[in-house]
Amino acid sequence: MVVKQRKFVIIDGNALIHRAFHALPPLSTKEGKLVNAVYGFTTIFLRVLKELKPEYVAVTFDRKAPTFRHEEYKDYKATRVKQPDELYEQIPIIKDLVEAFRVPIFEKDGFEADDLIGTISHQKELRDLKTIIVTGDLDTLQLVDDNTEIYTLKRGIADTIVYDEKSVKEKYDGLGPEQMIDLKALKGDASDNIPGVKGIGEKGAVSLLKTFGTLDKIYQSLNKKDKLSKKISERNKKLLLEHKKDALLSKRLATIVNDVPIKFDLEKCKSGKYDRQKVVEILQSLEFKSLLNKLPEDSTQEKIDLFQPSAKDKKNKTGKEHHDYQLIDDPKKFSQFIAKLKKEPAFALDTETNSLDPIVAELIGISFAWEKGKAYFVLAQGSFLKELRPILEDEKIAKYGHNIKYDLAVLRKKGINLQGIAFDTMIASYLLNPGSRQHNLDNVVFSELGHEMIPIEALIGEKGKKQKSMNQVPIEKVSYYSCEDADYTNRLVKPLTKQLEEKVNLGLLEKIEIPLIPVLAEMEINGVKIDPQFLNSKSQDFAKEIQGIEKKIYKLAGEKFNINSPLQLKEILFEKLKIPTDDIKKIKTGFSTAAGELEKMRGKHQIIDLVSEYREYTKLKSTYLDALPKLISPQTGRVHTSFNQTITATGRLSSSDPNLQNIPIRTAVGREIRKAFVAEKSYELLSIDYSQIELRIVASLASDQKMISIFEAGEDIHKSTAAEINEVPLDKVTKEMRYAAKEVNFGVLYGMGVYGLAWRTQIERGKAKEFIDKYFSAFKGVKEYIDQTKALAQSMGYVETLFGRRRYLPEINSGVAQIRNAAERMAINMPIQGTAADLIKLAMISVQKELAQLKGNEEGRVAKMILQVHDELVFEVQSDKIKLLARKIKEIMETVYKLKVPIEAEAKTGKNWGELKPVKFND
Repeated sequence: MVVKQRKFVIIDGNALIHRAFHALPPLSTKEGKLVNAVYGFTTIFLRVLKELKPEYVAVTFDRKAPTFRHEEYKDYKATRVKQPDELYEQIPIIKDLVEAFRVPIFEKDGFEADDLIGTISHQKELRDLKTIIVTGDLDTLQLVDDNTEIYTLKRGIADTIVYDEKSVKEKYDGLGPEQMIDLKALKGDASDNIPGVKGIGEKGAVSLLKTFGTLDKIYQSLNKKDKLSKKISERNKKLLLEHKKDALLSKRLATIVNDVPIKFDLEKCKSGKYDRQKVVEILQSLEFKSLLNKLPEDSTQEKIDLFQPSAKDKKNKTGKEHHDYQLIDDPKKFSQFIAKLKKEPAFALDTETNSLDPIVAELIGISFAWEKGKAYFVLAQGSFLKELRPILEDEKIAKYGHNIKYDLAVLRKKGINLQGIAFDTMIASYLLNPGSRQHNLDNVVFSELGHEMIPIEALIGEKGKKQKSMNQVPIEKVSYYSCEDADYTNRLVKPLTKQLEEKVNLGLLEKIEIPLIPVLAEMEINGVKIDPQFLNSKSQDFAKEIQGIEKKIYKLAGEKFNINSPLQLKEILFEKLKIPTDDIKKIKTGFSTAAGELEKMRGKHQIIDLVSEYREYTKLKSTYLDALPKLISPQTGRVHTSFNQTITATGRLSSSDPNLQNIPIRTAVGREIRKAFVAEKSYELLSIDYSQIELRIVASLASDQKMISIFEAGEDIHKSTAAEINEVPLDKVTKEMRYAAKEVNFGVLYGMGVYGLAWRTQIERGKAKEFIDKYFSAFKGVKEYIDQTKALAQSMGYVETLFGRRRYLPEINSGVAQIRNAAERMAINMPIQGTAADLIKLAMISVQKELAQLKGNEEGRVAKMILQVHDELVFEVQSDKIKLLARKIKEIMETVYKLKVPIEAEAKTGKNWGELKPVKFND
């Protein structure tokens, strides 16, 4: 029987913090606190505990005070760029978290974290333990021996690699860990500003150490005349002699000391016992709900049953609150329950079904809650639903939910038209922190109330073949689970309402987002008709096109290869065909072949256009032509997408299952896909699209008089812009001039600079700079708007739309230029794009009210809204009512809100979405 060796893990705190900070994008709490380094460190820390299962753990940190190395060499680490304050501000949080795990922290003035690692790893108590050093760099490789390994991050924070003696030798061509100090003494270390021997790089240093073994023996051989010493070239001899002091200094600087005076107690490093409550509190404050299920078991805490029987107003030994959750499964219980429900002016509800798709979902039951700690789960029996219907349809009784759009759609299938929706905790959470994607109920409850909800996996199991359906779970467990959802949804309403009031966007919830819920639910239920025969035919056509493009690519490449393999494509483009790589982004595996990078190479070789064309065809074929027919509902014969209110940071709607927002319209190939979206017999599709709405919003937000006058005169904004910049009359504006003006008009919305414009328009950077300068000279109001918006964002920490929708940008004051610049671009764009989103949402609400009043013929309704894509609304309308509806909807969209310029919308109609023609009103 093999006995597993007990492990001691030493974590290099600073190395992991730096790696996490630079590897992860800015991540902030809803209060605007940047926490990406904390998240990254905690993720690695928990992974280490799970993977390595150490018996003992310690963490080391650097201190701000200079070390003995600085005292010996004042330029030690002098070339390092000062890290931004937002990195250092996260270190105290990380230390609090480590202490909550009851892991000892080692740090000491005058020494680095590596010295403490070296000292701990040499403690005599560790002789019988396997020591594993967790770090983000390779500085500690010199500590590797038969009992010590290095567990380091290879790429970002996800990939890891373990170094033992064998792998160190493999990496450094036979050199062992004991030679790492001398290797650094010779080659130096630019990151620490260790000089080494100037002129001898890593290759030369490895060669010398392979021949002589140590730095001392290298220098001893310089004065000898034997055969071995002749292996040192005259050049290297000269360099070694000239820089001997540097070599010896570098050796001292590179050596990790193992005798730092510290108090070490192995038992205090024992892993397993930690303050789980404190850890959970910290994770709650950081909004790290996703890390909860990664926490190790606390050996001091007894296990509890997630589905404990209720006991009124009591707590169990663990401090977990009991609840009064009741299953209503017989007439007597229901009679008592509904008598109470009828007295309530407001309540939270949650439906339980056997599917996430409301079109096919079967209702199991509904939970209700209006008092803290109490909830009722009513089985979906016909008689019960019949009595519940008047209450659920009473618009005077307020209903609260979490993603209540789903509940509305499910109840509609049962003939219940849910009215009186007053609050959605998912949308409220989103409005408070639109940059986050963590708005599911478990996350929101944990973040706001510190309560850990029962995970759905506790009922149906993990994803996979063995996962159950909800109707296979014992009804008592379903009841408790659903009651908890309703109870905590109800508890969230008050604190979230208060926060929305304080942040001035409660009106946004009440006037736009809540009224939009039934509109979106209606659109999802309506669905859109798809022509599967057309898609199948097009799929075959695309397959032939793809084969033809493949042959052309292989011919130009001179060989067959996997076009979908970035590595193989890279070899063909850059190594075999020698295509210039100017301005092409370089990644760890070489030059990038991403779509944006290929776009930069357009015109440099015929193969580039063919690869881009190949990618477009294959993506459209797999994403739409082959996938859409499989998504047609057997129940309705239509495709039912989901419209999401809580995904984009700007407030725009998104769609999923399928995503219809990304069907390309600018290319002829992309437009072919739209032809598959068709109208039913005796109906036509009606598309009404806002015209240049974002530029009209720019003109209004910026109060730019020149831009306002162009729109008021009904002129072509891009042509007029070109005339202004090029100082020519309107009738002298060329296509090229208009195109460049269009690029800068829209580019301004996204913070496009000189380089971006030059690349987009294929003009020289000097010309691009002149173009932008002239643009801002002509449209001074736009320039002032951009500058003022940046300044406001920097001082307030957020930007907002005309309707008070906010986006918080704590990273706008970042010390990292790349992060700060990205935040500035978001600050410029969000008020524009967000206002456009708010406008079309208001229009959808008003249009739906109009449609609801229309009475159709025997075959069905006069019209129904079926799609929203960016600034476009699509309807399915009775053919004889097209002009009437087009006029009404167009008017609503153009007058739903008054800007400083006229709002215009264009109406088009046709039997399919890809072949629409303008509606002729004949007046």
